[in-house]
Amino acid sequence: QVQLVQSGGGSVQAGGSLRLSCAVSGNTFFANCMGWFRQTPGKEREGVATIFADDSRADYADSVKGRFTVSQDNAKNTVYLQMNTLKPEDAAIYYCAARRSYSTYQCTVDAAENLYNFWGQGTQVTVSS
Repeated sequence: QVQLVQSGGGSVQAGGSLRLSCAVSGNTFFANCMGWFRQTPGKEREGVATIFADDSRADYADSVKGRFTVSQDNAKNTVYLQMNTLKPEDAAIYYCAARRSYSTYQCTVDAAENLYNFWGQGTQVTVSS
Protein backbone atom coordinates (compact mmCIF):
# COMPACT_ATOMS: atom_id res chain seq x y z
CA GLN A 1 0.00 0.00 0.00
CA VAL A 2 0.96 3.59 -0.58
CA GLN A 3 -0.11 6.59 1.43
CA LEU A 4 -0.06 10.12 0.05
CA VAL A 5 -0.31 13.12 2.33
CA GLN A 6 -0.59 16.54 0.76
CA SER A 7 0.36 19.91 2.15
CA GLY A 8 0.60 23.42 0.84
CA GLY A 9 -1.97 25.28 -1.16
CA GLY A 10 -4.02 28.21 0.04
CA SER A 11 -4.97 31.58 -1.38
CA VAL A 12 -2.90 33.85 -3.56
CA GLN A 13 -3.42 36.76 -5.89
CA ALA A 14 -3.09 36.31 -9.60
CA GLY A 15 0.55 36.30 -10.60
CA GLY A 16 1.61 34.80 -7.32
CA SER A 17 3.14 31.45 -6.49
CA LEU A 18 2.34 28.43 -4.38
CA ARG A 19 4.01 25.11 -3.77
CA LEU A 20 2.18 21.88 -3.14
CA SER A 21 3.83 18.90 -1.50
CA CYS A 22 2.90 15.24 -1.58
CA ALA A 23 4.65 12.99 0.93
CA VAL A 24 4.77 9.36 -0.13
CA SER A 25 4.99 6.47 2.30
CA GLY A 26 4.54 2.74 2.11
CA ASN A 27 5.68 0.56 -0.76
CA THR A 28 7.05 3.11 -3.20
CA PHE A 29 7.60 0.37 -5.77
CA PHE A 30 3.97 1.02 -6.69
CA ALA A 31 4.46 4.79 -6.79
CA ASN A 32 7.07 5.46 -9.44
CA CYS A 33 4.67 7.51 -11.54
CA MET A 34 3.36 10.50 -9.68
CA GLY A 35 0.65 12.71 -11.02
CA TRP A 36 -0.90 16.00 -10.06
CA PHE A 37 -4.54 16.55 -10.93
CA ARG A 38 -6.99 19.35 -10.31
CA GLN A 39 -10.73 19.61 -10.20
CA THR A 40 -13.22 22.44 -10.10
CA PRO A 41 -16.95 22.10 -9.40
CA GLY A 42 -18.85 20.78 -12.36
CA LYS A 43 -15.76 19.79 -14.28
CA GLU A 44 -13.87 16.58 -14.71
CA ARG A 45 -10.60 16.13 -12.94
CA GLU A 46 -7.74 17.02 -15.25
CA GLY A 47 -4.13 16.00 -15.26
CA VAL A 48 -1.73 18.84 -14.60
CA ALA A 49 1.70 17.26 -14.38
CA THR A 50 3.43 13.95 -13.96
CA ILE A 51 6.88 12.83 -12.96
CA PHE A 52 8.47 9.43 -13.42
CA ALA A 53 10.55 8.69 -10.37
CA ASP A 54 13.08 6.46 -12.10
CA ASP A 55 14.40 9.18 -14.41
CA SER A 56 12.66 12.36 -13.17
CA ARG A 57 11.08 12.86 -16.56
CA ALA A 58 8.23 15.33 -16.26
CA ASP A 59 5.21 16.01 -18.40
CA TYR A 60 2.80 18.92 -18.26
CA ALA A 61 -0.59 19.94 -19.47
CA ASP A 62 -0.41 22.69 -22.06
CA SER A 63 -2.32 25.00 -19.75
CA VAL A 64 0.48 25.00 -17.17
CA LYS A 65 3.63 24.58 -19.26
CA GLY A 66 6.20 27.18 -18.42
CA ARG A 67 4.46 28.09 -15.17
CA PHE A 68 4.32 24.87 -13.13
CA THR A 69 7.22 22.63 -12.24
CA VAL A 70 6.96 19.14 -10.79
CA SER A 71 9.93 17.77 -8.89
CA GLN A 72 10.85 15.08 -6.44
CA ASP A 73 13.06 14.78 -3.40
CA ASN A 74 13.94 11.12 -3.12
CA ALA A 75 15.53 11.55 0.29
CA LYS A 76 12.25 12.88 1.64
CA ASN A 77 9.98 10.71 -0.54
CA THR A 78 8.16 13.86 -1.48
CA VAL A 79 6.90 15.22 -4.76
CA TYR A 80 6.35 18.91 -5.27
CA LEU A 81 4.32 21.05 -7.61
CA GLN A 82 5.69 24.57 -7.83
CA MET A 83 3.06 26.84 -9.31
CA ASN A 84 4.14 30.24 -10.56
CA THR A 85 2.34 33.04 -12.34
CA LEU A 86 -0.95 31.68 -11.08
CA LYS A 87 -4.13 32.62 -12.88
CA PRO A 88 -7.71 32.64 -11.60
CA GLU A 89 -8.42 29.65 -13.83
CA ASP A 90 -5.83 27.66 -11.90
CA ALA A 91 -8.06 27.74 -8.84
CA ALA A 92 -9.14 24.21 -8.00
CA ILE A 93 -8.72 21.36 -5.59
CA TYR A 94 -5.39 19.76 -6.39
CA TYR A 95 -4.70 16.09 -5.87
CA CYS A 96 -1.54 14.07 -6.06
CA ALA A 97 -1.80 10.49 -7.21
CA ALA A 98 0.51 7.51 -7.59
CA ARG A 99 0.74 4.38 -9.67
CA ARG A 100 3.22 1.87 -10.97
CA SER A 101 4.42 2.54 -14.51
CA TYR A 102 6.79 0.28 -16.39
CA SER A 103 7.91 2.97 -18.76
CA THR A 104 8.66 6.64 -18.51
CA TYR A 105 6.68 7.08 -21.72
CA GLN A 106 3.57 5.72 -20.06
CA CYS A 107 3.84 8.20 -17.21
CA THR A 108 2.31 11.12 -19.02
CA VAL A 109 -0.17 13.79 -18.12
CA ASP A 110 -2.80 12.49 -20.52
CA ALA A 111 -2.95 9.08 -18.89
CA ALA A 112 -6.37 8.30 -17.51
CA GLU A 113 -6.92 9.06 -13.86
CA ASN A 114 -8.39 5.63 -13.28
CA LEU A 115 -4.91 4.19 -13.83
CA TYR A 116 -3.85 5.71 -10.54
CA ASN A 117 -4.24 3.50 -7.52
CA PHE A 118 -3.45 5.90 -4.73
CA TRP A 119 -4.63 9.43 -4.09
CA GLY A 120 -3.87 12.23 -1.71
CA GLN A 121 -6.57 13.98 0.25
CA GLY A 122 -6.67 17.05 -1.98
CA THR A 123 -5.80 20.63 -1.20
CA GLN A 124 -7.56 23.83 -2.18
CA VAL A 125 -5.86 26.45 -4.29
CA THR A 126 -7.61 29.80 -4.60
CA VAL A 127 -6.42 32.50 -6.97
CA SER A 128 -7.98 35.93 -6.78
CA SER A 129 -7.88 38.39 -9.64
